[in-house]
Amino acid sequence: MSLDVRSATRRYVGLTALHWLPVGLSAPVTVLLASSRGLSPADIGVVFAVYSTVVLVLELPTGGLADAIGTRPVLVLSGLVSTAGLLAVAAADDVAAFALAEGLRGVGRALSSGPLEAWFVDAVRAADPGADVAPGLSRAGAADGAGLCVGAVLGGLLPLLAEGSGAEVLVLPVVAAAVLTSVSVVAVALLVVPLGRTRGPGPAAVLAGVRGVPAVVRDTARLVGHDRLLRRVLAVSLLVGTVLATLELLGPLHAADLTGDRAAGATLFGVVMAVSFAAAGLGALLAPAARRAARGSAAVGSAVLTVLGAAAIAAVPLGGPLLLGCLFAVFYTANAAAWPLWKAVLHGRVGAGQRATALSASSLALQVGALGGTLGLARLAEAAGTGAGFLAAAAALLLIALISLDLRSRGHVAVTTDPESGAVPAP
Repeated sequence: MSLDVRSATRRYVGLTALHWLPVGLSAPVTVLLASSRGLSPADIGVVFAVYSTVVLVLELPTGGLADAIGTRPVLVLSGLVSTAGLLAVAAADDVAAFALAEGLRGVGRALSSGPLEAWFVDAVRAADPGADVAPGLSRAGAADGAGLCVGAVLGGLLPLLAEGSGAEVLVLPVVAAAVLTSVSVVAVALLVVPLGRTRGPGPAAVLAGVRGVPAVVRDTARLVGHDRLLRRVLAVSLLVGTVLATLELLGPLHAADLTGDRAAGATLFGVVMAVSFAAAGLGALLAPAARRAARGSAAVGSAVLTVLGAAAIAAVPLGGPLLLGCLFAVFYTANAAAWPLWKAVLHGRVGAGQRATALSASSLALQVGALGGTLGLARLAEAAGTGAGFLAAAAALLLIALISLDLRSRGHVAVTTDPESGAVPAP
């Protein structure tokens, strides 16, 4: 079955929104649910580290699998595994059970990383080889933020509207997310039509996908090792991953402390994240203006934005619920505006034949940073309080600003907007 550009775009945008809506639903309550069932901040950090590790290990192999057997089977498998992971979260009651659940969710996230976008680009190219895919990617970025925003609002409100308290109400958004994820599986099966000839998902195809992984890893290491600016961009990705993971781990706990109740804290953090996701969408649109204000320098523009974000995060422990929402919105706006500037440097350093490899390296760096945040800064927060964790995140942002200043362009590079520049949803 062949699709025209408009039809492929509509399907891509709709499936993107449906994919991220369940993620937004579960984001405000996952940490609080684990806390209500007896897990300490350090325990929760270990659990989320399992998620990050699984995604980190499987990021490249799952890409090879999608190339080998086609995008639709991998996306369907991703939805099924993610549904199982969410149901496992709903039932978990100790560290081991939560770790298993987050491991399943990590497998689902790794499987979903890239195939839908790859299918969209291939579908557009098949319909019109000269078509511009940027408008579709931009709309998908808006759908991404909208799905997260609506999901976060609903995920925060459900515990407040339900009768009861503790884990019995916090589990409702997780179950709702599982139901919506299963709906997305059906939608993918119906709407992601195969393009051309693809090998079936048999053992030979799986082995072919896995067999190509060492070459991808080798090429990535070689590319990074020979380019100083590219190494700095990857360092930025790593530190951004650390900061985002820290905020998404400590934010719900801080919200619960401010309200004195986990259900109310889930509602507050759901609103905070909804506003933050909306702010991230706005921030991505501000990237070109930020660069112009910095007289065309991506390095200076991203550094100034990062310092602004650091100031906002450092001030989080000083205020109440309203200030929490405002400061998170400031950070997510600044981070989303800076992200395309960092990516512009990356794209300016690689050619078309190396672009996917470089982006894979950036994604891996992000996951390594998230792993460090969930392990190291979670323990710092347990020992010295959530305020110390926020200050450590602010310090990491200042380090990003210093690295950004060393990304001075060796030539003109165009600013491009990444559809996922706003935020990394909590696992």
